[in-house]
Amino acid sequence: MKQNDIRALQEKTVAELQAQVAELSKELARARLEMKAGRRQNTHIAMIADDVARVKTVIRKKELETA
Repeated sequence: MKQNDIRALQEKTVAELQAQVAELSKELARARLEMKAGRRQNTHIAMIADDVARVKTVIRKKELETA
């Protein structure tokens, strides 16, 4: 995820961010499955997991701001 993408996360609503987490989680699960099945050699699993963590961090930050 590029710096501009990370900044754009701040502008999204919590619902949009939760949808993005769901999408990234599906992508992460699919990549892990393909790696275990031997269909994928060069995976970017760590990058996807980092993106999930970034989005969840922004969600938590927004929740704390509204509380």
